Amino acid sequence: MKVNDLIPCYYRKYRRNTNNSNHRYKLFDNLLERDFKASAHNKVWVGDITYIRTNDGWLYLATVIDLFSRRVIGYKMSSRMTKDLVVSALLKALRLRKNPTCVIFHSDRGSQYASKEYKAMIASNNIRGSMSRKGDCWDNAVAESFFATLKKEYISQTQFKTREQAKLGIFDYIETWYNKERIHSYLNGDSPIEFEMKYCKQNINDTIKLGSYHACGF
Repeated sequence: MKVNDLIPCYYRKYRRNTNNSNHRYKLFDNLLERDFKASAHNKVWVGDITYIRTNDGWLYLATVIDLFSRRVIGYKMSSRMTKDLVVSALLKALRLRKNPTCVIFHSDRGSQYASKEYKAMIASNNIRGSMSRKGDCWDNAVAESFFATLKKEYISQTQFKTREQAKLGIFDYIETWYNKERIHSYLNGDSPIEFEMKYCKQNINDTIKLGSYHACGF
């Protein structure tokens, strides 16, 4: 890095609680137990909420990530951290993935993920709920890692005047950089979409050899 005159990016952490687990809603068991590997897409998704500072006030971001490819397949941003935030992010993921069933969706114990509306949505889509242990961020490490990357690579380098400016910037980061271009060591140097396309191509070749064919549903 010295030879190439490169300077690492750092960001100052500001702790703001986005996990209100002091509620009486019924919780899901932890089905992952920190096993963050998936054998195929639409097997296991993880979700979480983070916050972004703007001159207008806080902006909250909820995401849904497919553990197989680490792709952000659903997200929603709002000035309020409500149950609608996580429901809308999950709905976007379901639409993108063409409503798969039997997916495990893992999150923290926040009241948004324990709400009746969220539970009704995953039940109607035959999704299995899973939750981290209380106060243990490592149980949802992949979701936390994405937020750390987003803040280090983009948010810490930008001063947002308005929430709308932040929304546009985060949309561009996810859609044009993170999912399409950013390489991952976990994916053998591929971006999430590149990794999925290679899997899809191999899957199609295998099914054709067996005399059948089906789309990957990305």
